[in-house]
Amino acid sequence: MPAFPPPKRHPYDQWSPDTRALDLVGDKWTLLIVRDLAAGPRRFVELQRVLPGISTEQLRSRLNRMVADGLLTRQRYREVPPRVDYELTDRAKGLMPVLGALARWGYEWTWSAPRPSDDVDIGAILRLAPGLVSPPHSVAGTVELAATGKGGAPRTYTVTMHHGVVSLTERKGDEPGSGVDARVSGSQQAWIEAFGPDHSRCSLEIEGDRRLAETLLDGLALAALARGASQAA
Repeated sequence: MPAFPPPKRHPYDQWSPDTRALDLVGDKWTLLIVRDLAAGPRRFVELQRVLPGISTEQLRSRLNRMVADGLLTRQRYREVPPRVDYELTDRAKGLMPVLGALARWGYEWTWSAPRPSDDVDIGAILRLAPGLVSPPHSVAGTVELAATGKGGAPRTYTVTMHHGVVSLTERKGDEPGSGVDARVSGSQQAWIEAFGPDHSRCSLEIEGDRRLAETLLDGLALAALARGASQAA
């Protein structure tokens, strides 16, 4: 991996650490690709599925650039049809707190119920967990979150919290896993209500360690909850 990635095609040309960072991640789609790889490697077609509106050529170009910049690794497999996986490097994983801060700002200043033009994928919010959730060091455990993914397909997100660090994996289906401390499930509408401005969890089903599950849900919607409280006051 290069210590200093090559400059982008249209750099900001300013000697400042923020502009150097934006040279790498300021283009459309780059940070969303980082978010959608937070749960582990994905194939090209899987990334295209979760990124609404991106063309095949746009995605190919962006992935190639991110590999060149040392943000992604590309693993090719000798399979038929050909399989290529993309995975975050440590450099890219360091952007998760940035995504978390951006999401908090979005909750605080731009959040609303889904607009008619919005593509609703609850996984887009859940995949922010490693950067958005900051549990106390005393909180430890694993929570499964079952939600409807793109195209109505069920997806399960397993979030582990340990010593203030949050990790995430994702899998197809909604069958309960083993060795988890809590499980949260619900329809797409139930999740929209939980993460929307009203932050109502009445329609979500919580099993197991409710306190642990609530800690995770609070972290995923912390700014929305805080804003709702300030408006109520």
